[in-house]
Amino acid sequence: MILNDQQITQLARAGMIAPFQEELVRCVESRPVISFGLCSFGYDLRLSPSEFKIFRHVPGKVLDPKEFSPANLEAAELHHDDHGSFFILPSRSYGLGVAIERLHLPDNVSALCVGKSTYARCGIIANVTPAEAGWEGHLTLEFSNSSAADCRIYAGEGIVQMVFLRGEPCQTSYAKRAGKYHKQDSVITLPRV
Repeated sequence: MILNDQQITQLARAGMIAPFQEELVRCVESRPVISFGLCSFGYDLRLSPSEFKIFRHVPGKVLDPKEFSPANLEAAELHHDDHGSFFILPSRSYGLGVAIERLHLPDNVSALCVGKSTYARCGIIANVTPAEAGWEGHLTLEFSNSSAADCRIYAGEGIVQMVFLRGEPCQTSYAKRAGKYHKQDSVITLPRV
């Protein structure tokens, strides 16, 4: 069953989402923002301003998820103007960020993460794996810029939507099996084997 706004609010108040915004926010201090917070059947997470990294080609190196080299990532600068704080994701590139909100999913709730239409219309594809029942931490978020133009990625504003699914409690939750990405901090988490 997909959880609605009332069910998400109840679970958030019990610790599933922190910080939790009980309504959809579209404006902060009279400045329009890409919406974040509670939706009808989901929750829009915000991108942390703490870090954003872009994949760069290192001549002679092949990316290996079993032996990932941080040398393939370059820190992106956080820019500011009247529209807000933002990172720039170059055309045809890939970047990593982290969610501001910390999730702590119950043993009977999993979540799927999908991109927001505002970014999709600019060619930005969000590629985030599911958050399994019992998972806890700050999601590392992955973005691909499929367009031929550089694109702003706004920090502190909505970036992806979580859709929560409830089922019968699982036999072995992500926490119980000590999943390798359990309890991620509010920094980008690199591939692990």
